[in-house]
Amino acid sequence: MDRYLVFKTRDELVRIKIERILYFEAERNYTRLVLTNGIQFVFAINLGKIEEILEKQIQDYSSTLVRVGKSYIINKNHVLQISLPKAMVLFASADGKAKELNIPKDPLKILKETLEKELPETK
Repeated sequence: MDRYLVFKTRDELVRIKIERILYFEAERNYTRLVLTNGIQFVFAINLGKIEEILEKQIQDYSSTLVRVGKSYIINKNHVLQISLPKAMVLFASADGKAKELNIPKDPLKILKETLEKELPETK
């Protein structure tokens, strides 16, 4: 069953499939949402408020979406590569092209460790 995230204002409603979310990026009091197909939305809400919306609307949102530092919430299902030396994360997008995002090293290291913990144990 498809799961959706809904943002609504007085004049608009945006309904997005969770699996199509690539990342959210903070831009002062605004938040940019980037989808796997390249479509972008800008909401007049800060990233903390976005987190509250995610918690209310998506039961287990942290299994898919994770806060990375002060500026990003990313969909970990689309992460192809994390490079600490380059301070970069590479995402898979719907059009087959990769999307690169520069993230400070400390939050990126935490993301890398989080994803490593989710790996199955090998013997």
